[in-house]
Amino acid sequence: MNAVGSGPARPEREREDAAYEDTAREELARLLPPVPAERDVPSAPYLHHKDRLMQHIDDAADQKTTPARKVLRRLPRPALLMPAAALALAGALAVTFTGGGTSGDTTAQPRETATVLLDRIAGTAAKSDVQPVRQDQFVYVKSLTAGAEMKEDGSSKLEPRHEREVWMSQQVKRITKTGEMKENGEWGRMAELGGSPAGADRPTYQWLASLPTDPDALLEELYRMAKPDEDVEKAQAVFNRIGSFLGETVMPPENAAALYKAAAKIPGVTRKEDAVDAAGRHGVGIARVDTRSGEATEWVFDRDSLTLLGERSYLTRDVGAGKKGDVMEKTAYLKRGIVDHYRERPTS
Repeated sequence: MNAVGSGPARPEREREDAAYEDTAREELARLLPPVPAERDVPSAPYLHHKDRLMQHIDDAADQKTTPARKVLRRLPRPALLMPAAALALAGALAVTFTGGGTSGDTTAQPRETATVLLDRIAGTAAKSDVQPVRQDQFVYVKSLTAGAEMKEDGSSKLEPRHEREVWMSQQVKRITKTGEMKENGEWGRMAELGGSPAGADRPTYQWLASLPTDPDALLEELYRMAKPDEDVEKAQAVFNRIGSFLGETVMPPENAAALYKAAAKIPGVTRKEDAVDAAGRHGVGIARVDTRSGEATEWVFDRDSLTLLGERSYLTRDVGAGKKGDVMEKTAYLKRGIVDHYRERPTS
């Protein structure tokens, strides 16, 4: 006597398998539309067709199952024997399921990663029209900002936002007076005891132009510059440094593009669907959370122009007396330009 699944019974089972698969193929073809499904059909019809297809496969398998068919194969899911129309529908369904969200209608939209977004931002920055800045000129930036006042118990209180204007010297040589600013209605002199040459802590146009424009070489240089505190990850220090370079400065387009591409290579960088700057402007965000300090830094970009609107930092967990969600600092960049004298404002 032959055991189940061996001997002369094998050809009969193979015929049963073939007949079962032919029946499933015919039923699948009957259920599908006469032409391949278009990819711009709303997701609801896709789900409807998928449910009908999968249910039919299950029903057909259940009806065909008998004690003598315990070793019969079920059609795999998705079925490998689908006709061309079914394959087109399956491809469209794949787009629907991996889209990750909608834009207010029933048509699924692909979700953009931080890397893709930063690549688009870099492309926009590379096409920007930036005139070279002379060493005898000044970079002017007007912003709206607010910072947290730290208390003795470790808690913080965000101060009211206020306007800030800065005039940054573009001299490359070591200088004592590095700029002027007007904040909270008061004028102040920006100075470094003993003088300060252009560099990472005083990034002038010419110094920024000297940085590598290859993203990998630039990132290596940024990691070399980074000297984080004990409670800050080195990757976070690099991310924050890039943010400082993009803030109250002006640089060649190719260097700005390289900084954004370098940021995309830092581990832990994510995309935020909705981010808000200090002026209340909504945009799309690029953020990174420092796992040591529990503090996140977030850059805010205009959704359409992809220009940098501002940035903010906030706690992602309770830290000492600080509470999750506490904003440590927020800024909105309102205007920037090049002027020839201190306290002079751009005309356009």
